[in-house]
Amino acid sequence: MRLTTLTSILATSAITTTSAAPSMGFIGCSMAENIAQGYVAVQGSRMWGPYGTSGMVVQSWTNTNSASWRLFDQQVAKYGKPSAVWVQICIFTQGATYDEVKQLVANARQHAAGNATIYITGQPLYEAGQTCQLAGPGGPESTDALAKRAAEDKALNVVYPGSFLLKKGEVQDGCHANTAGQQALGKQAIAFWG
Repeated sequence: MRLTTLTSILATSAITTTSAAPSMGFIGCSMAENIAQGYVAVQGSRMWGPYGTSGMVVQSWTNTNSASWRLFDQQVAKYGKPSAVWVQICIFTQGATYDEVKQLVANARQHAAGNATIYITGQPLYEAGQTCQLAGPGGPESTDALAKRAAEDKALNVVYPGSFLLKKGEVQDGCHANTAGQQALGKQAIAFWG
């Protein structure tokens, strides 16, 4: 009888250790995936992990009914509407316009919880002498400039936390982060938003 009672008491007072669902979504391309991979690797827990956004540059996110947003909404179904969204301005050599960036922000608001905080950055920058051939000469810098411009635009109400940086030895193919680079980017992401 005592054993049964003790077992019952232990069963009803057991503490479960489940972590809260990530509350921060993101949009971007493979560069955002690199950051998400690193964020998860260094134990970041606020932001979603990678979910297959490779190749999804700005123009992939300007139509709120695009395949990119359908993929985002699958994450929403899994975790709930995010209370924050990180918008990464990601380009190929054709670049992006400021109007397209404003559309990204509007679409992020539409797919997030009401009053969600929107963070905005460009693609990671590189140490001198290196750039991403997919974005073209000066491409990463132009995305960073667009992010800063958006943050200065009071009508958009977005937060620019700073720029990501990849150092020599942290890049595997001229653009994307290697494992060490992913972890470095993940640590930067934790510094930006926890």
